[in-house]
Parts: sequence; structure tokens; C-alpha cells
Amino acid sequence: MSKPLQYLVIHCTATREGREVKSSEIRHWHTDPVSKGGRGWKQVGYTDMIHLDGKVERLVKNNEDALVDPWEITNGAVGYNAISRHVVYVGGLAVDGQTPKDTRTAAQKAALKAYVLDFHKRFPKVKIIGHREVANKACPSFDVQKWLKEIGINQ
Repeated sequence: MSKPLQYLVIHCTATREGREVKSSEIRHWHTDPVSKGGRGWKQVGYTDMIHLDGKVERLVKNNEDALVDPWEITNGAVGYNAISRHVVYVGGLAVDGQTPKDTRTAAQKAALKAYVLDFHKRFPKVKIIGHREVANKACPSFDVQKWLKEIGINQ
């Protein structure tokens, strides 16, 4: 059964700065069986992924309405998936691969800004949050609420 869209959750891939990630890697990490190094999920964690060059890649089909249909559910945040869409940028860790860091490239910043502004224009009642606002994680390695104000969104 479809549920009203309530959140857009912003994530990072938690990969080291400058390392590109392919959608096939995301699929492996999320949907392969645990025995093969994955998490064994039915679906990946994100609807869209923003690459280092700013290209936005659709990972899970979406009909772009204000409902989350069962076939659109991604596994981005426990307890929020049936009422959320999830977008991820590639990066989020310093070169050491461990320290959380806002590694967004200029192209990623521009793409994420355009993505979020468009999303907010289409769904003004949907709350935009960072993953860390609903989970004990550093993800997406920057303060989403502060950034939203900087780009002109006051929720």
C-alpha cells in the first residue's frame, strides 16, 4: 500500500574522498547476500546517487509523485523507508577512509542543490533531513539543516 511521502533523506556513500562509486557497487553492498559481502537487503538504500562529476543517476524507478509506492521503497533509514525518498552523494570520508568529512565536489554541491531545490518546489511539505538526524551516524558528513538555510530553504 502506498504511503504519503514525508521525508527526503540525504546520505553519503561513506567512501573516501575522491573515490568514485558505481551503481553496481551500491547494489553489491546492499543487495548481495551476507555470505557474499552484502547486506542481503531486497532493495538498495537510495533512489538517486550523485557522482563526483555531479551526474545524478537513478538507482530505483520512481513515478515522481507524493506517494511512496511499495516498488519505490529503498532501504536508506530504518523506520523511515516507507515514507521517504533517499538521495546519496559519493564520498563522505576523509582520505584515511575513516574520518567523516564533507567531501562534496563543486559539481556535487551544485547538483545536490539543484536536486533539493527542485524536490522542495515539487513537494514543499516534505521535510528534508540528513541521515544522521534519524540514526546514530555521521552520514551525510555535513549539517543538512544549516545547508538548507544557506540555499534558501527554511522548513
